[in-house]
Amino acid sequence: MKKFNIRKVLDGLTAVSSSSSSAAQPGTPRDNDVVQETLQSEHFQLCKTVRHGFPYQSSSMAFDPVQKILAIGTQTGALRLFGRAGVECYCQHDSGAAVIQLQFLINEGALVSALTDDSIHLWNLRQKIPAILHSLKFNRERITYCHLPFQSKWLYIGTERGNIHIVNVESFTLSGYVIMWNKAIELSTKTHPGPVVHISDNPMDEGKLLIGFECGVVVLWDLKSKKADYRYNYDEAIHSVAWHHEGKQFVCSHSDGTLTTWNVRAPAKPAQIITPHGKQPKDGKKPEPCKPILKVEYKTTRAGDPFMVLSGGLSYDTVGRRPCLTVMHGKSTTVLEMDYPIVDFLTLCETPYPNDYQEPYAVVVLLERDLVLIDLGQIGYPIFENPYPLTIHESPVTCCEYFADCTAEIIPALYSVGSRQKRQGYSKKEWPISGGNWGQGTQSYPEIILTGHADGSIKFWDASALMLQVLYKLKTAKVFERARGKDEKPSTDIVEEDPFAIQTLSWCPESRMLCVGGVSAHVIVYRFSKQEITTEVVELLEVRMQCEFSEVESPDPGGEQTPTLLTSGASASPQESEPPVQPSTGNNSSDGPRDNIPCLQVRSSPLKQSPGYQVELVIQLVWVSGEPPQQITSLAMNSSYGLVVFGNSNGLAVVDYLQKTLLFNMGMSELYSPSEPYQRQLRSPRKPRQPSGAFCDSNDGSIPSEDRCKSPTSDAKDNSFTRSRSSSVTSIDRESRETISSFHFCESYPRKTESLVSPCLLVGTTQGSVIMVALSLPPGADQRLQQPVGISSCGTIIRLKGGILTMALLDSTGALLPPSYEPWHDPNSSDEEKLRRRRPASSPSSQEGQDSQFAVLCSEKQAKVVAVPSQTCIYKHSITETSFVLRADVVQMGGTNCIACFCANGHIMTLSLPSLRPLLDVNYLPLTDMRIARTFCFSNLGQALYLTSPTEIQRITYSQETCDNLQEMLSELFTPVETPEAPNRGFFKGLFGGGAQSLDREDLFGETTAGKASRSLAQHIPGPGSMEGMKGAASGVVGELARARIALDERGQKLGELDERTAAMMASAESFSKHAHDMMLKYKDKKWYQL
Repeated sequence: MKKFNIRKVLDGLTAVSSSSSSAAQPGTPRDNDVVQETLQSEHFQLCKTVRHGFPYQSSSMAFDPVQKILAIGTQTGALRLFGRAGVECYCQHDSGAAVIQLQFLINEGALVSALTDDSIHLWNLRQKIPAILHSLKFNRERITYCHLPFQSKWLYIGTERGNIHIVNVESFTLSGYVIMWNKAIELSTKTHPGPVVHISDNPMDEGKLLIGFECGVVVLWDLKSKKADYRYNYDEAIHSVAWHHEGKQFVCSHSDGTLTTWNVRAPAKPAQIITPHGKQPKDGKKPEPCKPILKVEYKTTRAGDPFMVLSGGLSYDTVGRRPCLTVMHGKSTTVLEMDYPIVDFLTLCETPYPNDYQEPYAVVVLLERDLVLIDLGQIGYPIFENPYPLTIHESPVTCCEYFADCTAEIIPALYSVGSRQKRQGYSKKEWPISGGNWGQGTQSYPEIILTGHADGSIKFWDASALMLQVLYKLKTAKVFERARGKDEKPSTDIVEEDPFAIQTLSWCPESRMLCVGGVSAHVIVYRFSKQEITTEVVELLEVRMQCEFSEVESPDPGGEQTPTLLTSGASASPQESEPPVQPSTGNNSSDGPRDNIPCLQVRSSPLKQSPGYQVELVIQLVWVSGEPPQQITSLAMNSSYGLVVFGNSNGLAVVDYLQKTLLFNMGMSELYSPSEPYQRQLRSPRKPRQPSGAFCDSNDGSIPSEDRCKSPTSDAKDNSFTRSRSSSVTSIDRESRETISSFHFCESYPRKTESLVSPCLLVGTTQGSVIMVALSLPPGADQRLQQPVGISSCGTIIRLKGGILTMALLDSTGALLPPSYEPWHDPNSSDEEKLRRRRPASSPSSQEGQDSQFAVLCSEKQAKVVAVPSQTCIYKHSITETSFVLRADVVQMGGTNCIACFCANGHIMTLSLPSLRPLLDVNYLPLTDMRIARTFCFSNLGQALYLTSPTEIQRITYSQETCDNLQEMLSELFTPVETPEAPNRGFFKGLFGGGAQSLDREDLFGETTAGKASRSLAQHIPGPGSMEGMKGAASGVVGELARARIALDERGQKLGELDERTAAMMASAESFSKHAHDMMLKYKDKKWYQL
């Protein structure tokens, strides 16, 4: 995992002229006068840490039976390696070409990969971050198949032309020994046999090589005599070949769904032809052809019948049937249906030796979107419970949230309720891929990742210590009635697919309250409980939000944006906002426009709620006069106040989820204080403009009415960008709709004249306005459920360029003031107090003329720090001029705080607080996919993540400390293990030559005998990991040293003897050096005739 070269920014840089500088406003204290900042540039460094999830677009697989490590290659050139639960590794080929085959150097800590760009690479797995030791790029031939015999250093490479080349894996050089296709097949054959599709050596004779050509010809080649011993011909194309371990028989799978078994010494015709899935005609005719059998494996057991495992081969009339894996054992044939197409499979066996009884115990099946392990040792072939986090993509991920260093009690609580959700019927055996060791990291704080999905589910993941494990799954769709068929789909849907998809999440780990916003303009409030309950009627609140356009004429404050204002057709009082009671059928009839109808129907039957998250309240926006509700763009919740607030392009609404009432429903225009100059010009209601879905960069600021890209928050319709027209002067044709983009609950000063803090809500909009809303809560806990909460808008604090992304509050020392929360208590527990207690505000009161808080505000273009209550801007920083910020978060780092930003141009930046000094600026990842914009999020202690593919989460760190400790934290793939003993040949086999025949491949393929290969055939490229490889990986000699080291560890006294010998050799060498030096001095100045 490479570390990125970062542009360290000089501390204390305050030049106003630079667009990347922070500026203190005139008449305000400098940063060293206000807060002593401790974060410096050297505390930041960006690097990738780990990748979780199923390998996207998998293409190949390999297994090391001794190390117990699984490797998976992908179509994008990625390698994923898996050991025991928690042992994972990701690496990438620079070319990005698809991996067509992988071969382990078994128990050597090395792996060979072959790619579609006709290159092969040797990976060193003995280091925590694997690296390429050697590469070989073929220039004239295309690679189709590779084979590396066990404990051999000679790799056979078959090509599209039908030739076979041999590579020394230690030096990665080509041997001069080549098997040409025209010598392998009969001279009388006039047609080309096609590409090489299989290579393997006879398990009992290393000197015999079995070569399978696509056309159906199989050749047994004698390596010593350089000629074909036997040729086996069949009419159908070959897909794979498998040996019986005794080397007397082999099986071929064909394109017509047949398996042919051949005796080695009887090439005339197959010993047996079977069609596993073909219907046998009664009149003895040939069975009907089936689909190709893409792969077959033939594994023997000492105690019973052999196993034959195959993929494909189904009858053509099985239309719509799912992909299958077939296991043939004795007379029984078991067909195992898979959820996705099969990419590859491997049979896991007890021995690495091909000439011994294989004793298969499991089959690992790589599917297009899953990894399945089948237990061959139990009746019914149950699957193993998969310990890897490969279900991230079970339903497409629509949003992510990351919580590092959260409260310690939450992970055990989620695990206890999530453990009851586990499926039954798994194999009782341990997961067999058990290699590697966990890292020895010092990172001990709890981390949780939340993923929202298209089917309405939410998954809670334990992400502590660079691992990932699912804790709990919540299905929000259970709250709604489901349409039973396509014809029953309600006509009120505002999205064609996935009406339950999660769009935004608000979670409080301390109070365990969860608030979910969905694409069908619905919000669900959940409480956490350990008790199971049955809810007879789900509490429902319907909210009517509508708006009309208005234009703004306002003096331009400092050249920054002026918002387009909207007037609301809804009242702030809940009584007037509630929809009138009338039959929905009348509203939804074809005679008139739909009105007061929600997009989804809440279930009417009792809802059984298991321990975990349970529905407290469902809030739905309804259709208004034929206009569908606008999707929710921002959502926040505060457990201390008992309030949920959400907003869209129509305005915002505040709901009291304790009293189940709507408190506040206001259009955008009413949020602005009447003291601000603006004029309303009413327009007829209209639909919002469709998003362009295109990426764009802002033009030069001198061009009026430039097109500016907006963040995903400005349009939630399909999570794409909308194009918003804005300028520093009022435009008569401005059509963009101002939308709520962010919220922040806090204890602050609502107005400039206030001297005491009180509950407040900061509201940010897509056009850069930050509005303060004052909250007035009843004084006591007993009155909280009786009296209404008072809400009043206090007007705009300040305006920024671009939509507001995040807001936070610091105290006078620069410490973060988090929103207040209520400690968790079980709502269904009878012995606990159920009265709500709001945490008292801890902020000090303000003295006359003195600011005691800093409001931190970050938009798509800039960041500002505003002193409160005076509402004066003391620092501002232009983050980007040519792009825009996609995600910004105020995070804790090194005992203090900073702003972390991710821009659409790929830059990741951090700014100090409160002075907004640039600390880090790295060009990391240009935005190429909306998935990244939708899922990128920062968390505390230098952690961040995003969805790098539809199935994988990439975690990164921007902390120098984490980068420095990454080697210790990562897991180890290679562990020293003794290679099992070779099978005993037996007395008579040794006497009469019936055992396995060895071959001196060095003598046969070495340069002395075979000569040099053509230089133009392939180009050798030293890998970046070659220096590390000097210390161990590729050669068998190194493997022997590793095994010797294990033996020495087991016998301590021998280790001591070795040390003594080494010391003696060093002393001897030193003595020899001294004598040689003396001799040199003695004869230095003498002539040759004086010697």
